[in-house]
Amino acid sequence: MKKSIMIVSSAAVILVLLVITGAFYTVTENEYANTIRFSKTIKTVSNAGLYFKMPFIDSVKLFPKQALLYDMTPSDVLTADSKTMQVDNYVIWKISDPLKFYQTLGSKEEAESRLDMLTYNAIKTTMGNHTRDEIINQNDQSRAIFNENITTSAAKAVGSYGIKIIDIKIKKLDLPEDNEQAVYRRMISERNKIAEQYRADGSKESEIIKNNVDKQVNILVSNAKAQAEALKAEGESEYMRILAQAYNTPDKQAFYEFTRALDALKTSLGGENKTVILGADSALAKILTAP
Repeated sequence: MKKSIMIVSSAAVILVLLVITGAFYTVTENEYANTIRFSKTIKTVSNAGLYFKMPFIDSVKLFPKQALLYDMTPSDVLTADSKTMQVDNYVIWKISDPLKFYQTLGSKEEAESRLDMLTYNAIKTTMGNHTRDEIINQNDQSRAIFNENITTSAAKAVGSYGIKIIDIKIKKLDLPEDNEQAVYRRMISERNKIAEQYRADGSKESEIIKNNVDKQVNILVSNAKAQAEALKAEGESEYMRILAQAYNTPDKQAFYEFTRALDALKTSLGGENKTVILGADSALAKILTAP
């Protein structure tokens, strides 16, 4: 009898302990808690603390309160010019309404699956409005606007799920591996074509400059030669005028002719074994034969 009483007492104590432990639950600072009774949420808690629930009847669903990072799988997206690009991005999100979150999604895994689809659609829509070259050549400011447009578009679509998208960032935009090399070859060919055009334009401009310089040089040389001839003619004219003025009498003219004849003779007698033939009536001959 005593043994039976002890067993019953022990069972009662254990049952009381189970009831007590099952009647309370704790919520931490970074958690939401939904109390579920017969598949219906009867209470939502967002503050940390110790709370009561009906043991064996109520259940508690805990959800994270802090911002969460979802790293999406890289996927292919078409641009406005029907070119394929591979996008690698991540989403920062959080639960904003735990009751609505539980009623519509129910779990973090389901939320990430829905975020994956909605974010991909937002990226596809945004990239579909830009060509591949526009996307590749984005600067920091245009890339920030690009990411902001994607975030805004995706955020509008998740409002009914009790979650909030804080930010969406594209980590990497790349070409698909199957056509990456072909695109690189085409880009190299285009750059070479542009370079050849630049070289051709440069050569043409160089020839124009050279022709202009040669033309200017010829004009300058021609003008200089003409000026030189004019100065030479002017000098010779002045020389003849001075001579005419210096030898303006018959005696002076005869003296000038005689000195010129002496200079000519001196030049002719330069060197060895020279013979000079002079006329008998030559003034030089007369001086040489009868000085």
